[in-house]
Amino acid sequence: MRHFLLLFLAPVVLLGWARASQPVSVLAKAPDWSDLAPFQKTITRADFLRLLDTVYAPGGAWKECIEVGSEAARIHQPGERGTDFRLEFAKSADAAAPVPRYWTPPGARKSVPGKPLAGYTIALDPGHLGGSWAKMEERWFQIGDTAPVMEGEMVWLTAQHLAERLTALGAQVVQVRKGSEPVTGERPRSLRREAKAELAREGIEHPREHYDGPNDPLKSQTVQWQSELLFYRISEIRARAQRINQKIQPDLVICLHCNAEEWGDPAHPQLTDKNHLHLLVNGNYHPGELALADIRHEMLLKLLSRSARVELPLSSRVAVSLARATGLPPYEYHSGKARTTESPYVWTRNLLASRLYRCPVVYCEPYVMNSQAVFDRVQLGDYPGTQTIEGVERKSLYREYADAVAEGVANYFAEKEK
Repeated sequence: MRHFLLLFLAPVVLLGWARASQPVSVLAKAPDWSDLAPFQKTITRADFLRLLDTVYAPGGAWKECIEVGSEAARIHQPGERGTDFRLEFAKSADAAAPVPRYWTPPGARKSVPGKPLAGYTIALDPGHLGGSWAKMEERWFQIGDTAPVMEGEMVWLTAQHLAERLTALGAQVVQVRKGSEPVTGERPRSLRREAKAELAREGIEHPREHYDGPNDPLKSQTVQWQSELLFYRISEIRARAQRINQKIQPDLVICLHCNAEEWGDPAHPQLTDKNHLHLLVNGNYHPGELALADIRHEMLLKLLSRSARVELPLSSRVAVSLARATGLPPYEYHSGKARTTESPYVWTRNLLASRLYRCPVVYCEPYVMNSQAVFDRVQLGDYPGTQTIEGVERKSLYREYADAVAEGVANYFAEKEK
């Protein structure tokens, strides 16, 4: 089995082709560059460069696709000469035009005593699916006849508690998915053609149709595995993004996940003593990712909408609450795929969900699912009040998670009211 972290966090590198001139990531459409037109003169040159260099494309990753002049930036469109997009800068911050966006920043609405989230819409995005899909997603394991551990179910239950907390604080809360029902209308069988195309691109011209169980070392070379991957990891997230951006249009999305370490055979999983916490903010794009037209386009929409102004400090505030509630240390990446921020708990990384959602996103990754401590707490289930766990009174894992996130969000919004 592949390392769990790499499987669900690795950036999408599968390629598709909207047309020969514009290479795009799999299941993506060629971008409409006119989407950037409303952002003319909304950002200064200094702020544009600062966001590129410190959040979105550090180390000069942007220089192959963006030319920054004194008055404007020229955005290259892959393969289309003479059609570069020209983004004009504001002459000063005071002269900048209003930023067009469907979301309202914290502190911009009229405050209501005791309800710091009043007037704001918050979408809850419990990661993955769970239920009958959990084994396909490789978010499932079981030891003997104990309760199975399923990330999709864990975060769904957390989302129900979190919705109650946020509603009490004045927010209008919308769940992005309903139970374990997929948002996308696609299914693995409807994505077989795209799966075969991806395998052919990798040089596998005559792939096997099916893999031989979860431990098949060559399962990634089968049509079944590729089509399943496209279903739950690409199509599902794109469908959620469409629902968020076109229907819900919230002021904030909270993505709920749990982490994991390598567990080997899910029928005989390995438990670990490791247990940690981190949050992810969209950013740290690499040159290979920005070579794809859709990713370049989406990065610029995130940058120009100023999502980072909310995502970075809000994620740091939630991290404080989660760290205090869980007692977990920060997770540390040891590759260039993520970049640390001022908070040891918060990292920038290019993930599909946080990139596609066109509003601020808090992306939570607490608890290691296959740690002995978390496994034991999952077996206790959900319960009101507290239970004594290793001499400490603890809420259920799901209520602890929800309470900490709600506290961090509420504290940040309350601070912005001042």
